Order: sequence, then structure tokens, then C-alpha cells
Amino acid sequence: MKGTVYKSTGSWYSVKTENGDFYECRIKGKFRIKGIKSTNPVAVGDVVEFELEESDEDAVGTISRIEERRNYIIRKSVNLSKQTHIIASNLDVVFLLITLNNPTTYTIFIDRFLATAEAYDIPVVLLFNKIDTYSDDELMEIKFLAALYREIGYTCIGISATTGKNVDEVKKLMKGKTSMFAGHSGAGKSTLVNAISPELDLKTAEISDQHLQGMHTTTFAEMYDLDFGARIIDTPGIKGFGVVDMEKDEIGDYFPEFFKLKVDCKFNNCLHLDEPNCAVKNALEEETVSWIRYRSYVQMVAGDDHTYRIDEHGKKED
Repeated sequence: MKGTVYKSTGSWYSVKTENGDFYECRIKGKFRIKGIKSTNPVAVGDVVEFELEESDEDAVGTISRIEERRNYIIRKSVNLSKQTHIIASNLDVVFLLITLNNPTTYTIFIDRFLATAEAYDIPVVLLFNKIDTYSDDELMEIKFLAALYREIGYTCIGISATTGKNVDEVKKLMKGKTSMFAGHSGAGKSTLVNAISPELDLKTAEISDQHLQGMHTTTFAEMYDLDFGARIIDTPGIKGFGVVDMEKDEIGDYFPEFFKLKVDCKFNNCLHLDEPNCAVKNALEEETVSWIRYRSYVQMVAGDDHTYRIDEHGKKED
């Protein structure tokens, strides 16, 4: 039998067949010894083949094969540095929720996520959430960031998952597609899913007052069929985002504005760091490329996976 993985708990997978039936499935042990250094060999969105087992109760299945993935979003595992975690696969678009505070989404996190999506050719829409809660100065900062990413070519929308502002715009972009919502815990992913499709009634929680961080409400990635012809994958909050399998000399290719300039660099393997006649460095001096993005790029080339704020001088803030 063949179906699509709708939920992964790490040991069990809920698989939906073309007929619309759901089966709880496990994986064969061989998936764990195929050299897949992933904490989850099977991901939500995967198309799999499985065989039903004989059981006195509900039929359960064993996954025997994963079809080749069209794309996927992957990051370094938080606790197992040598392993990776595939968040979801076979995506048409990813919506990255960004909040200025409660919790703070730093630009280095945004840029790492965007670079990974570029590497796997997945379109990303940036959703600046909770705009109903910001002061005038904070709204100006949101507008600055949105203008920065729009200039590069990314779609940016200011939304409020709680008031419903611009939620219809998001729904239009989702129609007929398999989408994923991603972002930090507390950024409003589950609240936005509920605003788009209230009948799902996903669990949400308040921000932790002590640490001003989101509290995990989505424990496992799960996909839902929506009544307007869309599928959405709700994912657990992501605290950090370490990039995977990127060589230093290719990271710049996943920054679209750098890639466009690469042909004008003196050296075709230019890292845009200390090389002479670097088109990217020249563009920085001319202020046609963002220093914010460049600092994210330098941090990624250096292999620094930590998330923190960078000041205007390129120094790490405490």
C-alpha cells in the first residue's frame, strides 16, 4: 500500500492512503542502518509504501520504502550534533513566522532558514506576526525588516493571528498547496492555523513571563487537510537552526543577492571575505547589499550555529 505521512511521533507514523484511510505504521529496522544520520528517517510529507500486519485489533503497518523526496527542510539535531532532523518534506511553500519580541526572532535565524530553503528550492513567505501588539517604533522596525527581505525577492506579510489581520492573504497563498508553518515556540504557528481553520482547534499556550519565550504546544509535526483545498504542516517550535551539508564556498549561492553578484567577483571561488575585487564587498560599501545579511553570512561561513543579536559594528551582544 502507498500513502503520505501525516504525523510522526518518532516511533509511530500516521499514514493516509489515496482512499483517505489512516493507518498507524512503524519502520523496519533497516532504515536505521542505511547511513541516514537523521533522528527521524521518515518525515511528515513523505510518500511511503507499507504492508499491513496481522493484528487482533486495528490494522497496523510496517513502512518498507520511502519514495524519493522532492525537497525537505532539514536542520542540525539540537542534542545530537552529528545527526540531523528533517522537519518536513515535499513542500510547495513554507511560511516562516517572525516576531519582534515575546519571543525575539533574530535575523541570523531567519537567514539560516532562508538559506536552507534556497538550497532545496523551497519558496518561503515571511509572516511578521503579532503586529497588533507593537509600538510605533517597533512597527517601524518591522517595516524596515520587511523592506530588506522584499528587496531580495521574498514575499513579506504583516499579520495578526489573534485579530485575523491579513489571514485571508495567507490563505490565498496556501490554496492548492502543501504548506508548512515554522518559527520559534510562541511565534503563533498554532494560533494562525486555528485562525485559518478554526475547526482544528489546535492547542496553544501563553508566552512564559519568566523567560519571554514560547512554550511548546505542538509536540510533533502534523499535517492537516483544510477545507479550502490546502494542506498545512504544523511543526514544533524551533529554538535554533543549524545548517546542514553546506560547504563554505556554496553558502553564498543561497543568498540570492550575493549569487547575482558572484559573476563579477575577481575569483570564481570567492568567499566574499578578504578577497580583492569582491563584488559583494563592493556592494556593501555602496550600501546596495545589507550588512545585516552579510553578518549572517559570515557567521554561517564561520560555522557558528548559535543565535544571538549582532550590533551595528558586527559584534556579538550579550
